[in-house]
Amino acid sequence: MARPAPHPTRRRPRPHHLPFLVLWALLPGALPVTGQQVDVGALDAYFAEALGAWPLPGFSVAIVKDGEVVLEKGYGVADVRGSTPVDEHTLYAIASNSKAFTAAALAQQVDAGHLSWDDRVLDHLPWFRLYDDYVTQEIRIRDLLSHRAGLGTYSGDLLWYGTSYSAEEVVRRARYLEPAFSFRDGYGYTNLMFIAAGEVLRAVSGEDWHDYVEGRFFAPLGMSRSVTSTDDLAGMANVATPHKYVAGETIPIEWYNWDAMGAAGGIISSVHDMSLWMRAQLAGGEWNGVRLFDPARQQEMWNVLNPMAVSPGYARQYPSTHFRGYGMGWSLNDYLGRKVMSHGGGYDGMYSRVVLVPEEGLGVVVLTNGMTGLATPLAYRVLDAYLGGEEKDWAGDALPGWLSSRERFEARQRAPEENRVPGTSPSLPPEGYAGTYGGPMYGDATVTEENGGLVLRLLPNPDLVADLEHLHYDTFIIRWRKTLAWFGQGTATFVLDEFGEVTEMKLDVPNDDLWFHELEMKRRE
Repeated sequence: MARPAPHPTRRRPRPHHLPFLVLWALLPGALPVTGQQVDVGALDAYFAEALGAWPLPGFSVAIVKDGEVVLEKGYGVADVRGSTPVDEHTLYAIASNSKAFTAAALAQQVDAGHLSWDDRVLDHLPWFRLYDDYVTQEIRIRDLLSHRAGLGTYSGDLLWYGTSYSAEEVVRRARYLEPAFSFRDGYGYTNLMFIAAGEVLRAVSGEDWHDYVEGRFFAPLGMSRSVTSTDDLAGMANVATPHKYVAGETIPIEWYNWDAMGAAGGIISSVHDMSLWMRAQLAGGEWNGVRLFDPARQQEMWNVLNPMAVSPGYARQYPSTHFRGYGMGWSLNDYLGRKVMSHGGGYDGMYSRVVLVPEEGLGVVVLTNGMTGLATPLAYRVLDAYLGGEEKDWAGDALPGWLSSRERFEARQRAPEENRVPGTSPSLPPEGYAGTYGGPMYGDATVTEENGGLVLRLLPNPDLVADLEHLHYDTFIIRWRKTLAWFGQGTATFVLDEFGEVTEMKLDVPNDDLWFHELEMKRRE
């Protein structure tokens, strides 16, 4: 954080004989003097205090500095319904922090001469297609890894979420997604292109992404508890339970299988295992005599390929930050005069954060078993401690805003019922809405009449089953039968033609991650 200007009454002439480095350190905006002793015990106490304030059952933290682990510890419990504590070996989903592993895997293939960052995706996936012929022909490996394909943030994520589609099938269906901006002319965080990167890895290495990561990273680094699928958790001990915060209550939810998007977010790990990964990253791709990738590849992954705006709000929150961008599998920015590599991860019921400061040999990982915004404030508290920033209560300052955002989110879901138009009736009897709906991108959905009511089923995902309750006119409330992490109720509106026949169903399910409005639901029969 920027330091306050000195008080006028405290200004004194600076003697000209002071050494240059002392003078330089006194200049406004100069780099903070580092190397000071950090009170790790104070950080430990701060983490425990933050847990008590936030609606989160538990989290684990690891801090590495100059090749050593200075703290790895758990706080809270694995499941809100019990008292089993979490620790440094507790398993959590790291979600999109998996993207750095996928980029590193392709870096290994660059080192081996099996591909170049500038290879066309078509060179390795001849079946690959996107919305535009030019983009299909020109998109390169580095484009897949830097969120500049032109797709909007999270576009198409319903293709892999809970569906039976393979990774290849998910990528094949991406051709139907419309762009949000021009190719290489914007930032759209896209899981689908990382899934495509996993398919490139399979094509050039002959190994499935899951097997490759386990064999080329987990095994040599000694990440002995890390896995790449929820299926691997069967019989494993010390596994955190995912949780969702809804209506002021933290509730447990089930683990959800993400195998189809493993290359974008499938790894499950512990802070102990992730400390090994961070130390390898901070050591230029080598750990315990094992060379994972060439340092030149690391610098390529850590160069900005896709600039990101420093908005006025971001600048107020992080006044020492002057640039932001995305490399390959990593977000990049400056903070207190240092270049920072970081990434977040969001899974059903778990959020995470990894932060690296290579100039200081510093790494932080925070893994949580809830969907709160606590991981990032904790990481910044560590950065300030080691980089000479002011001692700021990041967690306490962030809590009111996060709680307010949850209230707004739940208000979005309540809005249709609160704005119900009274006294209306459906245009048709229940059987008039029954039928099969769909389009080429996602697939089919059915609406069936059951026990006098209507039931919606999105066939690619067997968990997306809902009862439809009349709201007004030809709009119905969607009440999902299963508690799902990212969304609650929504609406289904049936569109009638001039003859009173249903031609289309439009779905509106308020959330910030899975875009139901992208689903084409034309009536098929």
